[in-house]
Amino acid sequence: MKQKALVVDDEKLIRWSLKENLGKSGYEVVEAEKGSDAIKAFSEALPDIVLLDVNLPDMSGIDVLRSIKGIDKDVPVIIITAFGNIQTAVDAMKFGAYDFIEKPFEIEKLNIVMDKALENAFLRREVSRYKALTGDYGFEHIIGNSPKMQEMKRVIKKISQSNATTVLLEGETGTGKDLIARVIHNQSNRAHKSFVDVNCAALPENLIESELFGYERGAFTGASNGKKGLFELSNGGTIYLDEIGDMNYDLQAKLLKVIDSKTFRRLGGTTEIMTDVRIIAATNRDLQAKIKAGTFREDLYWRLKVIPLTMPPLRERGEDILLISQKFIERFDLEFKKQAKGLSPETRKLFLAYRWPGNVRELKNVIERAMILENEEYITPDYLPVEIVQAAEAKASQPKPCEELGITIPEGGVDIENIEKELLKKALMMAKGNQSKAARLLNLGRDAFRYRIQKFGLDSESQGEA
Repeated sequence: MKQKALVVDDEKLIRWSLKENLGKSGYEVVEAEKGSDAIKAFSEALPDIVLLDVNLPDMSGIDVLRSIKGIDKDVPVIIITAFGNIQTAVDAMKFGAYDFIEKPFEIEKLNIVMDKALENAFLRREVSRYKALTGDYGFEHIIGNSPKMQEMKRVIKKISQSNATTVLLEGETGTGKDLIARVIHNQSNRAHKSFVDVNCAALPENLIESELFGYERGAFTGASNGKKGLFELSNGGTIYLDEIGDMNYDLQAKLLKVIDSKTFRRLGGTTEIMTDVRIIAATNRDLQAKIKAGTFREDLYWRLKVIPLTMPPLRERGEDILLISQKFIERFDLEFKKQAKGLSPETRKLFLAYRWPGNVRELKNVIERAMILENEEYITPDYLPVEIVQAAEAKASQPKPCEELGITIPEGGVDIENIEKELLKKALMMAKGNQSKAARLLNLGRDAFRYRIQKFGLDSESQGEA
């Protein structure tokens, strides 16, 4: 696939020359004469590199640069400048330009600069991708200002700085237990060693033991060579045992031995191998219920629960929902090359009213879907799953408590029939005598409403028939 270059210059001859020469070098070239055209062309074409003149007829090249970087902060921009505008070009580099080149320029020199710029951009993106894959997680990745999350952050910092070798993370599916595990590891003195992620529910029972502890040559049919296990490979680091509640009961005893003695044996081996590893276990199961059912060891439970952390469900975190949504929007903006700014007011209300049974994972999926389908600057309810909209409608239709309606009962009590009569009169007045409208205001059927106005002799007070 050809690489795409955007050439922005108000001189037609320069644009033509660059298009001809860059075309011979294998580029697909997009042209723009004005700054406004350049921003539009960039958002539509999403080029790999930009050649940008600083002097444009409608706006400053610096402003164009800043707009382009707002769309894609990693795209390389090379400034084209005439003699005497060097300072402007230098200033442009402060706003993210890769380099500048003076007019008139040699095409060979420009090609060299462009090659280096593209190589630099590629390496930057690879580093970002590597960090994402390897878990370059800091405390700033834990998003939330709710009291529960503030307390969670405080405890996590203490755990990270401690020598505690076992941590138990509990909470519903999708609350971010894996993120917390990675932050604890990356902010500890074990960060330079391995972080090994093991899903106890995903590995078959006949494989998980050999994966964790390794095996010696000849330990079983097909074991032609010995293999180190994950506890051996993660020595000095952290092993994250996700879905610990699904671990085989017999294997739990071997895990308990590792915690107590810091030693283990490979399958088929006789030598005790030392290991210094922090174990972070996570579960969405009720482990105490599993203990009562005889499927989880009580002694292992208490050894894992030296430092317990319970992740709060998203529905209990208030406006953290909106903060996390904004972070996902910013992430998908870059991934999908969009320019969404946030949630619409209507969507914000829907998000705060919804219970989020799938927690943060569900929120991420909802934002990703909306970002793919939405073309507006703000995510509207149009592309939200129907259950989110229906949940808000159901909540709105529920009777409101007395406190929300401003109703209080005096110590001396009240006459309920007088209150009912006054409500009927008020509804009729608001509906200007229209009994059907008045009935709807009180959430009554028409016949039930007629019965009540007859009961209290209010026929004469109605001002018209429905």
